Amino acid sequence: MPHTDYDVVIAGGGMVGASLALSLYTRSKGSLRVLVVESFALPPLAESGLPTYRPSFDARSTALSYGSQQIYRELGIWPQLQAHQSTIAKVHVSDRGHFGSVLMTAESQGWEALGYVVENMWLGNVLLNHLRQHTNVAFLSPAKVVEIDVADGYATLSLQEGDTQRDITTQLIAVADGAESSLRSQLGIATSVSEYHQLAVIANVATEQPHKGCAYERFTERGPLALLPLVDDGSGQSRSALVWTFPDKMAEEVMAWSDSEFLAELQRNFGYRLGRLQKVGQRASFPLQLMQAEEQVRSRVVVMGNAAHSLHPVAGQGFNLALRDADSLSCLLAVAHSEKRALGELSLLQRYLASQDLDQRVTTAFSDQLTGIFSNRKPVLSVVRNLGLLLLDVTPAAKSRFVARAAGIMPGSSAESS
Repeated sequence: MPHTDYDVVIAGGGMVGASLALSLYTRSKGSLRVLVVESFALPPLAESGLPTYRPSFDARSTALSYGSQQIYRELGIWPQLQAHQSTIAKVHVSDRGHFGSVLMTAESQGWEALGYVVENMWLGNVLLNHLRQHTNVAFLSPAKVVEIDVADGYATLSLQEGDTQRDITTQLIAVADGAESSLRSQLGIATSVSEYHQLAVIANVATEQPHKGCAYERFTERGPLALLPLVDDGSGQSRSALVWTFPDKMAEEVMAWSDSEFLAELQRNFGYRLGRLQKVGQRASFPLQLMQAEEQVRSRVVVMGNAAHSLHPVAGQGFNLALRDADSLSCLLAVAHSEKRALGELSLLQRYLASQDLDQRVTTAFSDQLTGIFSNRKPVLSVVRNLGLLLLDVTPAAKSRFVARAAGIMPGSSAESS
């Protein structure tokens, strides 16, 4: 096995790339040499060992499943993340204008929570701050991998750092540079894309009544919407994170609405479960599609995160699936490294993909089918859908399995039966 500069290089230092680096460090007990290459400048390292939390009404957030919380607890950062997270104690699912609904609770599962909502800035800073205290995890930022050349036993990467370009070698390159991955395209890895012909609008909303840890999934004539509980931003107002889908032909109209028009339409569709909707923050929008890379592994190369699979956001499955992928890969690489095996061997990477295949297929299908079922407003399907919600609500075993799947726990696992 030839000597290389690094064991693993991660192209992309976002939440997936940083989580992969932390898992590699933890699972290998610091024995793997890891480099994270990130195109944006990193924030200063906190002298206290803890990043600074700066509350903002408009902060973007991520819903972490119960399964993801278990992973971050094993990786040692959950106590820090917990300082600024909102617990999802229950989820209420309903269909506007119809009788069907279902309430899912953590208590009924015997769990502390169904999930948690963490602001992206806090999650990212906790990950990076924790990693940068370990010498075997190096960072190159701002910089990017501009070319990958795979040889027998290693990969050579061309790095661009400012005006300087240089080459390094690694046993394995993890491509985690997002859904529009330039490296995936450069490698000639094709993607399979299914257009939802929908637009997602995201924003934070202040509500008259406190959310009390309840998340809402509401299916409307426009499209499905989700409201996730957020921590107080310091102003004393209760906040929830909104993801609302619309037909893509409404893109210009929706983004042109004034805040009062947007709140009025949201109130009409969501109702008064949280009282009056008092304020909406900065809105952002993006088109929705299901994207999957047709190859996730090659000799010396693995594709991760949104570069590997990008899902509909309303079901909240995308990042949690990526985190499970990252931890599964890290566990396998740590064992291989201890056995002095080459980390970029195709047979080893195929083992990783085989171990995650069922999870990826089931999670993708769960997200895609849930979106399709609740985006279709045909009267006959509406009746079937609402009967299904009623049946789910009165069938504890079926509800428990549904909750476990949404929490990222595969059937038959010890967590499901706990």
